[in-house]
Amino acid sequence: MNTYPFSAITGMEDLKLALLINAVSPSVGGVLVRGEKGTAKSTIVRALAGLLPEVTVVTDCRFSCDPEAPDPRCPDGPHGADDARRVRPARLVELPIGAAEDRLTGSLDLERALTEGVQAYQPGLLAAAHRGVLYVDEVNLLHDHLVDLLLDAAAMGHSYVEREGVSVRHASRFLLVGTMNPEEGELRPQLLDRFGLTVEVAATRDPEERAEVVRRRLAYEADPAAFASGWARAETELAWRIEQARARLPEVVLPDGALRQITAVCAAFEVDGLRADIVMARAAMALAAWHDRTVVTAADVRVAARLALPHRRRRDPFDAPGLDEEKLEEVLEDTGGYEDEQPPAPDPGFGEDTVTDLVPEQGTGPDPRPERDPSPDTDEDTDPEDPDPDPDDPGPDDGPGGGGPDAPGDEPSGPQEGALVDIEQALSGEGRGGREREASPEPAPADALYRPRVFTVPGLGEGAPGRRSRARTPYGRTTGARPGTRSVHLTATLLAAAPHQRARGRSGPGLVIRSGDLRERVREGREGNLVLFVVDASGSMAARQRMRAVKGAVLSLLMDAYQRRDKVGLITFRGTSAELALPPTSSVEAGARRLETLPTGGRTPLAAGLLRAADVLRAERLRDPARRALLVLVTDGRATHGSPADALRAADLLRGVTSVVVDCERGPVRLGLAGGIAARLGAEAVRLEELAADALTGVVHDRRAAA
Repeated sequence: MNTYPFSAITGMEDLKLALLINAVSPSVGGVLVRGEKGTAKSTIVRALAGLLPEVTVVTDCRFSCDPEAPDPRCPDGPHGADDARRVRPARLVELPIGAAEDRLTGSLDLERALTEGVQAYQPGLLAAAHRGVLYVDEVNLLHDHLVDLLLDAAAMGHSYVEREGVSVRHASRFLLVGTMNPEEGELRPQLLDRFGLTVEVAATRDPEERAEVVRRRLAYEADPAAFASGWARAETELAWRIEQARARLPEVVLPDGALRQITAVCAAFEVDGLRADIVMARAAMALAAWHDRTVVTAADVRVAARLALPHRRRRDPFDAPGLDEEKLEEVLEDTGGYEDEQPPAPDPGFGEDTVTDLVPEQGTGPDPRPERDPSPDTDEDTDPEDPDPDPDDPGPDDGPGGGGPDAPGDEPSGPQEGALVDIEQALSGEGRGGREREASPEPAPADALYRPRVFTVPGLGEGAPGRRSRARTPYGRTTGARPGTRSVHLTATLLAAAPHQRARGRSGPGLVIRSGDLRERVREGREGNLVLFVVDASGSMAARQRMRAVKGAVLSLLMDAYQRRDKVGLITFRGTSAELALPPTSSVEAGARRLETLPTGGRTPLAAGLLRAADVLRAERLRDPARRALLVLVTDGRATHGSPADALRAADLLRGVTSVVVDCERGPVRLGLAGGIAARLGAEAVRLEELAADALTGVVHDRRAAA
């Protein structure tokens, strides 16, 4: 099968460069490709594997050992100098989203264990990917436990397996590439940090370039062999350059001046830990080798920073990845000068000479000659982000002319296209003007985040793995066994088969196993739930201090949902109707964006909000029956549109759904209306000021002291 050629892909120079850096030096730590759907993320990764140099392996070694430097602890070893060897292409191994842990790391070979009575190890995908490429599409949808195992192996270069009586260590060095669509949910910052480089990709808005992409794709689909043949020269040249750069890499020198630049940049951007410094140093050295140089330059450091730092600046799960270009240039200028005596070096980009000069010759097949911008740095010359807005913290009574965010004339400086809303902006409300008015409501800022109480769904579910409610999951502690073959429980299987050995005529060392003897593990862990927020945005909630508290509470609960791997949805009700502001999604960042711009004012259609929640949950039960729901109603209980009886009848439709009512009523005189709704729902009622975990701890301590 002819893979779409790497050099035939139009644009995306940053992504091409990041992949080539890792092809030259896999120790950089892989590439995370973030971007919208339909941007050829998977195509370019699969094309890269065809450029990698062929590998020489020991014949019949399941772990692809290098005959010149075999792994001394290889399970198929030891290997001698006289062992047979063969040459094969570098592998592209794909990790499916639904893969289990034993498929990734390997496990006991049950067939041989049960039939031959021997303890044998069956290698997994980490062994198959050794000295090749391991590709994970939609890595953000992979369970965190598997991502941890994957990134541990990528960082250490070895895989350790300790399970089912098997203790194995084998080499596992590979080029790791993960792709993801941020709209479907983010990776945790701790996992993001484990990827060496990251690149944001988006479809071009240039009609000519889009037309060229379509033209080449149609030509490829019409005749893949002829299209690949037309780009064979460019592919051969790229593969040769990768091989030469790998050979040159040990000769590359990282001067102390360049190292000081790297550490100064990482310190200036307040990057946690030292992984970023190491990754930048390795990437800069790989860039120098790629451009046929033996000394790292400031230009190498600059490009390495642009690829290695943006995803490491996320301190908060809602923060947008990005890099302040002006700050980067300032730091590089302050720490520069070490290469004054060196000849000027070319800007280390993907380079026009890489592909533009390697287009197919006439008569060799289709002529998909790329139309390229003469400057490879077009994507990097965009204006940097606007500087931070006025950091002054406004008081609740700031009015027009007060100099705070309520001063007339202040306009919000929104995020760049495709970026996530910065949580600091959501919390401070900077850039928002005017007071709330019912005729033209303005969004209020939010109070600071805090750790909220943990709400769970009672019982034992069977939903997607997460960290909220108890459930039977593929991961967790083993609590028993049942008939099945998904994850064989060896002890239970042997116990089921043992009483029948004489009747089955057993004569050798192995047991006689029938399909009915097989038992699978029953594991108990935690699942992620669907947390549906139903937020009262009516005029009774529009008092500035109250809405600040409500937004702070919901953002805190969203943060909790992010950490517990929940899906979230957001319904708001005001005026005469309810709106599904955010359909159920794994992207809690989208929930934060919707909440940041939430307007308030008008009457309180409480019944409409509850009816909309019932409709959404009904549809979600059909779409994902295993995912249990948790309803969070945030209101003061007043129903000023429609009658209170309508709200109670609507609440009856939600009985049986685990619910929490956050009572936002304040003041010395409380009507307790939210408590009545909670009683009708069969829900737990929590006052807004008691939502924080610390507040609950204080209440418990006070009651114990009083007793």
